[in-house]
Amino acid sequence: MNSVVIVAGGKGLRMGYDIPKQFILLKDKPILMHTIEKFHNWDPNCEIVLVLPKSQHDYWNSICLKQQFNIPLKITNGGETRFHSVKNGLNKVTGTTIGIHDGVRPFVSSETISLCFNTARKKGNAIPCIPVNDSLRVEKNNTNKMVDRSLFFRIQTPQVFQSDIIKKAFNQPFSENFTDDASVVESDGKSINLVMGNEENIKITRPVDLKIAMALI
Repeated sequence: MNSVVIVAGGKGLRMGYDIPKQFILLKDKPILMHTIEKFHNWDPNCEIVLVLPKSQHDYWNSICLKQQFNIPLKITNGGETRFHSVKNGLNKVTGTTIGIHDGVRPFVSSETISLCFNTARKKGNAIPCIPVNDSLRVEKNNTNKMVDRSLFFRIQTPQVFQSDIIKKAFNQPFSENFTDDASVVESDGKSINLVMGNEENIKITRPVDLKIAMALI
């Protein structure tokens, strides 16, 4: 069975809104609902675990009633960091292949989701990425120099793993070096498999991202 942990712990401070960013409306529906629908539409039997700060549970339930949003899912509390939030979500899933996705990435394509899950089933994990198109420079000791952009990728979600691999990795103690779920698994000694993501799969964290999202929707 496929499972996905959707992590939505944002506060929306950079967005300038008085509600968390995952609840901002896109086409009369919260961003988070669009994200959940992407996985439900991809696989109606996909087990969905939503990770939200405990203080946001009542608000989420109220907007679900208002929107008549009834996609089945489990809900659990967010943690001190994203690492701890994901770990809480992993404690709720039962699937053999598990995706971990940002709640504010509502434009992930079905093709990207399928590629990630299919690759993870075969190779243990799959991380969607996009090649860097901009020129890059690295700065060190007050000087900078050009670097080969073909060596760099922008990382997206869902990051998908076989269940035993991801659950074992999250038994490690927390480290500040964990920037995403792939870095946790890599720290546990596993190699990471990159697959192509989709360009529209943006993470909505800044006002400019919201403008792009409104155009995409």
